Amino acid sequence: MELKEIKELIKLVSETGVSEVEIERGDFKIAIKKIEEKVFVQNTATVMQPQMMMAAPASTASPAIPVAEHTSNLITIKSPMIGTFYKSSTPDKPAFIGIGDEIKPGKVLCIIEAMKLFNEIESEISGRIVKVLVENASPVEYDQPLFLVEPM
Repeated sequence: MELKEIKELIKLVSETGVSEVEIERGDFKIAIKKIEEKVFVQNTATVMQPQMMMAAPASTASPAIPVAEHTSNLITIKSPMIGTFYKSSTPDKPAFIGIGDEIKPGKVLCIIEAMKLFNEIESEISGRIVKVLVENASPVEYDQPLFLVEPM
């Protein structure tokens, strides 16, 4: 089963009233279950392969801008979607931002790739980057903290 087919199944479970789907093709078996506003995918293909769990947001509304949330005097910028986090547009280019950099509304902070679409995540606030909470090229969940920002 290809990744595209798995993503389509996740979308089906997210958008419909279906709470569980199981598919078996030869020695490949996949079960997708909707539990508490998330969709979990479990791959039980063969004994040699480890089980994997992925989560997708149940909502299909397209999040446009990351959500910022206050944590003491710092603001947490969170991922507006599930996908893969990238610090730069290509591996040979410098990161969009780093620790100590000043940001303003509209400044590109990172890219999140979701279903082969590269989404530039822009700042809604002004401040200074205190910490980058995610490693480059790592998967991120919806609403996962990405950056800590000291407001200015």
